[in-house]
Amino acid sequence: MFIETETTPNPATLKFLPGRQVMPAGTREFTSPEDAAASPLAEALFDLGDVTGVFFGTEFISVTAAPGVEWPSLRPQVVSILLDHFVSEAPLFAGGGAAGFSVPAEDEDFGDDPADADIVEQIKELIESRVRPAVANDGGDIVYRGFREGVVYLSMQGACSGCPSSSATLKQGIESLLKHYVPEVSEVRAA
Repeated sequence: MFIETETTPNPATLKFLPGRQVMPAGTREFTSPEDAAASPLAEALFDLGDVTGVFFGTEFISVTAAPGVEWPSLRPQVVSILLDHFVSEAPLFAGGGAAGFSVPAEDEDFGDDPADADIVEQIKELIESRVRPAVANDGGDIVYRGFREGVVYLSMQGACSGCPSSSATLKQGIESLLKHYVPEVSEVRAA
C-alpha cells in the first residue's frame, strides 16, 4: 500500500491519500485528544503528541501539526500509523463503522427564516456543487450554518479551519460566487 501526501494552503496541515475510501459519506473533524477517543485512528495520531487536528474526508485524511513542529520529522510517523491502520483493516470508529457520521453540528445555530427557504436552497446547492469539492481538494470541508438578513454563515473544517488564507477564501471566493448567483446574499461570515 502507498499513501500519497499533498500540501494544503495551510502550512501546518498535510493531506494524506490512502488510495481507498476513508469515510463512506460525510466528514468528521477531531480538534482534541478527547474528541479523538471516538476513533482509534484519530487517537493514534493525537498520541504522537505533535498533532492538533485530524480530519476525515471521503478519500483523504488531513492532519494538522502543532506550532513549531516540522513536517519532515512528523510525516513518516503519520504515514506509519495510517499504513498500520489501513493494512490491518481496523475500524475507523470505536464500536462500529463510519456510516452515519458527519461533521458534528456546532452549538451556535444561526437559523433560517422560513420565508427565505428558496434562497437557502440555492445557497446550499451552490455550496454543495461548487464550493465543497474545491475545499475538499485543499484537505477540508465547509459547513452551512445559516442565512439571516443577507448574511450567509459558514464554518470551515479540516485544513481550512486554521488556514491563513481561509478569510480570503470566504470573502473573495465564496462570497463573490454566492453574490453572483444569489443577489439576496450581501455578505459571508465565518461561524
